[in-house]
Amino acid sequence: MGERASSSVEIAGVRLTSPDRLLYEEAGFTKRDLAAYYEAVAPRMLPHVAGRPLTLLRCPAGRGACFFQRHPGRAIPKAVRQVAIAEKDDPDAVSLVVEDLSGLFALVQIGTLEIHPWGARADDPDRPDRIVFDLDPDPGIGFAPVVAAAQELRAHLDALGLASFAKTSGGKGLHVTVPIRRRYGWDEVKAFARALAGRMAEAAPDRYTTNPLKEARGGRIFIDYLRNDRGNTAVAPYSPRARAGAPVATPLAWAEVTPALDPAAFTIATVPDRLAALQADPWSEMAELQQSLSARARRGVGLA
Repeated sequence: MGERASSSVEIAGVRLTSPDRLLYEEAGFTKRDLAAYYEAVAPRMLPHVAGRPLTLLRCPAGRGACFFQRHPGRAIPKAVRQVAIAEKDDPDAVSLVVEDLSGLFALVQIGTLEIHPWGARADDPDRPDRIVFDLDPDPGIGFAPVVAAAQELRAHLDALGLASFAKTSGGKGLHVTVPIRRRYGWDEVKAFARALAGRMAEAAPDRYTTNPLKEARGGRIFIDYLRNDRGNTAVAPYSPRARAGAPVATPLAWAEVTPALDPAAFTIATVPDRLAALQADPWSEMAELQQSLSARARRGVGLA
């Protein structure tokens, strides 16, 4: 990756202005580099992003000055669809949706460094198709306890008859994702996630908490079930983060989730090579799973 002098380039029908503008100054990564990254990962990323309402973290001048955006504003490229999705406080709200590589390039054009999709699709925003648990450690905790938490959560889900998938968060945490049929409302899904997180916290109050307040963590891992609510989001698989070195939220095989795992090794410079070297997509089975929150699963977390 590197810079080449040009005022604009056109990629997949999207005009990329100032392609050599630095977005990650310390790493030397430019808008052009970010577009090249998306071109490499799009086949793996789009199944988890396309057709979903998005919240964007935009950093048009680089990662030092960023803001969140979830509704249309000025200069949103045509490759980003605008879909009417009513919200609790705004029945006329409009969400941002991308469908293809052109949409990803359009997000690069407006300086998007992070992509955060809903757990539901825009064509049925009241029926989520995945549950996400975000294992967010207190700053003083090392990575090994987070790995142990993810494997413990996986074991609980396995016991409930639910397959799950892991990814780095692009930071110090891990996400565990459970694909489900689009059969349940947000209240049902959130209640299940809250109950499972609560059971883990009750069983090991010295290691886990479900209290979102940072000052309440006290050396514990916050099991964040709050992602599972209408309008809430989690960082997309393969999304970069607006952090030093351009780390990437990276899907993993469960065999990779060990204390030897180094989340910082996954960046926009290294992930394309990782994908090229992998024999199989670690999340390839997700689209095929039609999982239900069965009576067994509900009883297993104490729900009627």
